[in-house]
Amino acid sequence: MSRFTQFFNLGLTGAAILGLGNAMPLRRSSTTSFSTLSASQISSFKPFSFYAAMAYCQPSQILDLSCGQNCDANPTFQPIASGGDGVDVQFWYVGVDPTLETVIVGHQGTDPSKIVPLLTDADFFLKNLNSTLFPGIDPSIQVHNGFADEHAKTADSVLAAVQTAIQQSGINKVTMVGHSLGAALALLESVYLPLFIPDATFKTIGYGMPRVGNQAFATYIDNNVDLDHVNNKQDLVPTIPGRFLGFHHPQGEKHIQNDLSWVACPGEDNTDSRCSTGDVSNVFEGKIGDHDGPYDVVTMGSATCN
Repeated sequence: MSRFTQFFNLGLTGAAILGLGNAMPLRRSSTTSFSTLSASQISSFKPFSFYAAMAYCQPSQILDLSCGQNCDANPTFQPIASGGDGVDVQFWYVGVDPTLETVIVGHQGTDPSKIVPLLTDADFFLKNLNSTLFPGIDPSIQVHNGFADEHAKTADSVLAAVQTAIQQSGINKVTMVGHSLGAALALLESVYLPLFIPDATFKTIGYGMPRVGNQAFATYIDNNVDLDHVNNKQDLVPTIPGRFLGFHHPQGEKHIQNDLSWVACPGEDNTDSRCSTGDVSNVFEGKIGDHDGPYDVVTMGSATCN
């Protein structure tokens, strides 16, 4: 059992799921108060941690539900479609969870040795969203070019699969999940999919998510997306690319403390030491090991998807 699974099993019982989505557009209320999540609130993330882990599995294993504990953890899951090769195109999948009453969209992440160079090499830049994939989005909104390019590879296939899942199941809630790069792709899906499925409600849960776009993008997410992004201790990845390069996190951070309590951090890129941006004030204070800590989905995927 990986550390990712072990963390979510630390005495946390009762998988009562908190609200999975709100009608678009969502208007988040501004708050400056911190709160510590209860055991039941933390437990409500557990099914989605397994769904994030599932995205590391081969498409064939997801489609025939042979992905070990990642599949076993959510036994009523019904796969609809899955794709990618895990090399040039990240794995992705779409399915239905009738117990949670939501369509699930999962995107594969990557290991730190690959994502850190992607987020720190001089080749990346902020770019406008593709006007075909994101019609009507304000041109002031810009995102990491590598994330945008990766999202575009699977956007049409994911959209078609989600539409099929909604039609077949009659469920019009959609939850996007992912870890690391997969969390960034899930966040882009949370902007993309509602443009083409306006009658559905959406929720995004990302683990170890890097900064994806500029301030205009973060503001759009705050106003239109129901987002939780969970960061572990001194994980380096959520702190890059740097704010000095024009990147900003949206609201919705849940920061896992050293004592394994979870703190809900108000605002964007909160610089309080209880939050990721304040806890890791520069890259030298970040720990790659914390990216593979409770989110150790890389190990979980390779170890349990055979």
